[in-house]
Amino acid sequence: QVQLVESGGGLVQPGGSLRLSCATSGFPLNYYAIGWFRQAPGKEREGVSCIVISDGRTHYADSVKGRFTISRDSAKNTVYLQMNSLKPEDTAVYYCAADGLFYCSHYRSPGSYDYWGQGTQVTVSS
Repeated sequence: QVQLVESGGGLVQPGGSLRLSCATSGFPLNYYAIGWFRQAPGKEREGVSCIVISDGRTHYADSVKGRFTISRDSAKNTVYLQMNSLKPEDTAVYYCAADGLFYCSHYRSPGSYDYWGQGTQVTVSS
């Protein structure tokens, strides 16, 4: 049974940090890429970052470049998104997803992903 389970969301003040985790099971993670998306109310789902598990190549949207860092721990089948210098506009539900075909080459396209997690809420507010 394929599972992606996000955790680590919460309420944080502007300028603060959070680390999201995406725990995976039921598929061979080393043959996939994992992307992080976010969706704010009334907005489309936005791809923010992606990592190719086998070689660690990473991709970032301009809106998060220099503030967010994606990483993986293959031994734990887990991918992380370290989010620093958070802004109110980062507020959204964050999702991780598994891509077994494109390896981040279409990381901003939700249709490129095979499996999705249920999401975790991130709220940046004072």
